[in-house]
Amino acid sequence: MSKTAKDIIKSFYENDIIHNIDSLSEYLHPEIELFWNSSFGFHKKDFKGIKAMFEDMAASFEGLRCEISHLIADGNKVSVRYTYFARTIEAPDKEETLAHFITIWELQDDKLYKGYQISQQGDNTPESMMSFISK
Repeated sequence: MSKTAKDIIKSFYENDIIHNIDSLSEYLHPEIELFWNSSFGFHKKDFKGIKAMFEDMAASFEGLRCEISHLIADGNKVSVRYTYFARTIEAPDKEETLAHFITIWELQDDKLYKGYQISQQGDNTPESMMSFISK
């Protein structure tokens, strides 16, 4: 049975990328483009830029975990709302909320091809975190 677009996206975010950088080629199309509006400004990333970002994260974090709250698919397009949590090398026993994201992905050849992403710095107040619990 072949994987759906939703299955591919879910698998990508649940993969331990920072401890398995080589797995990016399983998920990312070689011509990937990520258009990212963050609280620090606009960024456009290609395959090399995304790989470099995860390599930098691997050097900074002991662990990285993604928690998906919403995952909606329409054909080869998938929208995902999620939060990244990290354990730093300095404090490996303490998990911090890094950032909240919403990304719309378009897949091509069963790989992430075009991404449109917005993010903001992590807010771990109870009200904010409760908004990420899908009902």
